[in-house]
Amino acid sequence: MRLGIVASRFNEEICSPLLERAKAEAEKLGVNTLVIESVPGALEIPLALQWMAQSGRFDALVGIGAVIRGETYHFELVSNESARGVMDVALQFGIPVANGILTTNDEEQARARLDKGADAVRVAVEMARLRERLQDRAK
Repeated sequence: MRLGIVASRFNEEICSPLLERAKAEAEKLGVNTLVIESVPGALEIPLALQWMAQSGRFDALVGIGAVIRGETYHFELVSNESARGVMDVALQFGIPVANGILTTNDEEQARARLDKGADAVRVAVEMARLRERLQDRAK
């Protein structure tokens, strides 16, 4: 299993433990190759995922980040567009891309969801294995 993770540096106090739990889960699941790339924020995650998908080197990908509501419309923009971008990469390249980008009202809610990094890795690995099974059946 070759897994790529793109992690946002914005809201680092949340993203760092999200990433650490994701890495621990990947190790637990026996991921052979784990490549982690860092980007400035959640809006940059889809483009980096696209570049990873284009490389053909990965069985699955994960985006990790945290978008915490502020006082402006920017929260909705970043939340919606990063999620759309992650889904677009999955559909364009036909590989699993799990969305581990938290979108919360405050830091307390984000801290309560730090296991979502590990959850995203589990989803990506499960979907990659499903894809492999389906491809094997088609042969």
